[in-house]
Amino acid sequence: MSPADAPKPSPRKKTARETTAPGPRTLAIDIGGTGLKALVLGPDGRSLTERQRVATPRPATPQAVMGALTKLIKPLGAFDRVSVGFPGVVEEGVTKTAHNLHKGWVGFQLAEELTKATGRPVRVLNDAGVQGFGIIEGRGVEMVLTLGTGMGCALYVDGKYVPNLELAHHPFRHGKTYEEYVGSAALKRVGQKKWNKHVQRVLEQIQPIWNPRKIYVGGGNAKLLDIPLPGNVQLTENVAGLLGGFALWKDEPRPR
Repeated sequence: MSPADAPKPSPRKKTARETTAPGPRTLAIDIGGTGLKALVLGPDGRSLTERQRVATPRPATPQAVMGALTKLIKPLGAFDRVSVGFPGVVEEGVTKTAHNLHKGWVGFQLAEELTKATGRPVRVLNDAGVQGFGIIEGRGVEMVLTLGTGMGCALYVDGKYVPNLELAHHPFRHGKTYEEYVGSAALKRVGQKKWNKHVQRVLEQIQPIWNPRKIYVGGGNAKLLDIPLPGNVQLTENVAGLLGGFALWKDEPRPR
């Protein structure tokens, strides 16, 4: 049989990722005290790639983290813009605090440096703030708590983010801050059972002060919770910290 007479292979059925409507692809990055994560989101805000993760380098200097991010995002393919969740206060793309990374992050031009590294526009927000955009309903007062290396916190009023609320570093009990009470170091020090009680006390303290309609609890250690949760408290998937990156560009006009 000649090549011309050979049966033609049937067309391969396209996957959901390949049939995504055209539009900007968003590289979402989550910088954490323990891990660095990234994936690419399509124009509908859904993931187009599998999540990539590497351990946060130690010491977690800006140079070390930037180098690790370059390797992390390489397998993810093309993207048009970048969203970053960062564990600290961020103002106009500049990181102001980074309690669980390295003092070199104070005053670091993260958005500018990532723009140079990727050749794409970059927007940066506190990591709990980004996570909230992936899960909030946009009604009333909503709060996000993330339980990981430290404790992240974000507050929203009718879907609008209140920036740079660092509840983690506010004094809580026995001379310890919220973060010292429920962060990873506390979990390791007191054990899972007692740590759960600590988290329960934090939730009880937050309710009468902030009176949130909903509290979303996420982060890497949220899976260890085995306490009864109040009706307005909801556990969330950790991937929300990446999926919320799409919302950082919601004011960007869609291509026509």
